[in-house]
Amino acid sequence: MSAPTYDVVAIGNAIVDVLAQSTDAFITEAGMNKGSMALVFSPEEADALYAKMGPGIEASGGSAANTVAGIAALGGKCGFIGQVANDELGQIFAHDIRSVGIDFTTAAREGEPTTARCLIFVTPDGQRTMNTFLGASQFLPETALDREMIAAGAILYLEGYLWDPEEPRAAMRAAIEIARKAGRKVAFTLSDTFCIGRHGGDFRDLMAKGLIDIMFANEAELLALMDTQDFEAAVSAASAQVPTLVVTRGADGAIAVSAGQRVSVGAEPIARVVDTTGAGDLFAAGFLHGQAQGMGLERSLRLGALCAAEIISHYGARAQTDLKALTTQKLG
Repeated sequence: MSAPTYDVVAIGNAIVDVLAQSTDAFITEAGMNKGSMALVFSPEEADALYAKMGPGIEASGGSAANTVAGIAALGGKCGFIGQVANDELGQIFAHDIRSVGIDFTTAAREGEPTTARCLIFVTPDGQRTMNTFLGASQFLPETALDREMIAAGAILYLEGYLWDPEEPRAAMRAAIEIARKAGRKVAFTLSDTFCIGRHGGDFRDLMAKGLIDIMFANEAELLALMDTQDFEAAVSAASAQVPTLVVTRGADGAIAVSAGQRVSVGAEPIARVVDTTGAGDLFAAGFLHGQAQGMGLERSLRLGALCAAEIISHYGARAQTDLKALTTQKLG
């Protein structure tokens, strides 16, 4: 088996985020579920919602893309596979991800639909309510996979959000097989409780078959996946099926369980939570980078907490400070 040339190769939605400040009253009036992600099923609906937004900030996003951008900022070598359309937003996404040193080789898709976009409303408490038009991202075919890239990554990282559409779900199953044959690890993030509501059976099947090496969940996702309200019971059941389980708990920090060892860290203190967009994505970035660099569980968790703290201290899901210098200074 050859040595990997990438720390992490991710497959996920290729999305351009549009973030704007909002009020709790607007979230309620618009019928949104605060703090959650909802799908927008037509470009017309996305346009109508976009018209109601205040002044916005555009930035390339997507959960797994945010994670590899964070790893690259930490000094890791990453690749990304995701589908954009041959349009302006697609060009913005491709430029942004390549500009931070990530290899992105997926060919743009011709015709409709347009490149995916996520309309994010941020309330004064920093909570983000997301409305996602998946557009071209949900048409990632197996033929678009860069097989050599996947086989060359120490860790293949998959996002639960992309499991919903049939075509990319088949592509990710094929990617898991490629990674497994190459002797690589597979990491999976559950992404949102709505993903579990629709595909929890698939996720549990992947776990039962030993196809996931590292699983990321927040507390609500873990409880939904294991169909219990008992956190400890959920941790016990999930950790028995995946070699490494990582659970984030917001202000209560995070835990990781691996090979019978359980480690917990507190949330990194910050002056003010500005925007929680990308907090879980960047936590995963820190943890995966730590694991790729051979760090132990506790140090990897701390790195994840530091990355998450940087992200929630400003708008947007991409680091605005020198993440490598910041984390090196604080980790020692």
